[in-house]
Parts: sequence; structure tokens; C-alpha cells
Amino acid sequence: MGTTDDFDAFYTATSARVVHQVYAVCGNLSEAQDAVQEAYARAWIRWSWLSGYEDPEAWVRTVAWRVAANRWRSVRRWLAARARLGPPVTVAEPSPDRIAVMAALRRLPEAQRRVVVLHYLCDLPIAEIAETTRMPAGTVKVYLARARAALAPLLGTHDERKESDVSAHP
Repeated sequence: MGTTDDFDAFYTATSARVVHQVYAVCGNLSEAQDAVQEAYARAWIRWSWLSGYEDPEAWVRTVAWRVAANRWRSVRRWLAARARLGPPVTVAEPSPDRIAVMAALRRLPEAQRRVVVLHYLCDLPIAEIAETTRMPAGTVKVYLARARAALAPLLGTHDERKESDVSAHP
């Protein structure tokens, strides 16, 4: 039956030819190489019985063509879905205040950041944050207090900022 050395020799002797054949069919060298590598990986798994085939190269070539065709079908389905959905929604660039808030939030420890986002952006009460995060309510309150203290120097005080800037959500 097929051994590792047999497969290595088979791969060395046939891979360039199969890549060229698949490339001729799909028209994209990168896609052809990916499809052929996938086909050889599948061949390796089945090498013990595939090596007994009269023409294992034909099997690899057929699998590679199918892999390439499936990728193109996936691309066509994606394009059709995009056409049905219409053009992507245009999103405005973030304001400088929003960028500042996001940068400040990134400087908080993850647990504090999560609590701040749930409380101020998702408008969840302390009890619901505690339930969601599986933290005691007292811990949630401590994290909020620490986060406020850490954010204050990063974002300025309420007096330094306009009311609309403070209430803006990132």
C-alpha cells in the first residue's frame, strides 16, 4: 500500500502539472494553488487506498476542480446576496469626542470597561449588570466608581466639556 515516501514522490511528480491544469480552468493562480493544496491534503488522508488507483492524479485533479468551483459558487452566492441587500449603509466618521471616549475606555481594565459600557451605553441598572456579568452588585458599584475616577482626567471634567459632549455615546 501507499507509504509516505510514495505520496511525497507522487506529489513532487504531479503537483505543478495539476496546478497548471486547475489554473487553466479557474483563471486565478492563487485560487488554483489553494484548491490544489486542498486536494492533495485530502489525497494524503486517503493515500492508503488512493495509491492503488490506476491514476491518482486524475482523482486529485477532479477534487481540485471541485474545490475551485465551490469557491466560485460561494463568491457568486455572496455577490447575489450583496445585490439583494443593496449598497452598504454609509456610516459617518466618528466625532473627535467619540474617538476620545473610545481611547479612554481602552485604557480601563476590561472588567471596568464592560461595566461602564453596560451602565452608560446600554442603560442597564446596577442589578442587571450584576446579573449579566455574574458579579456582586457591590463589585459593579466599585468598578463604576473606579472607572469614573480613571476616566475623569482622560476626558476632562463636566465643567470643561459641553453638556452635549458628555452625553454623547461612543
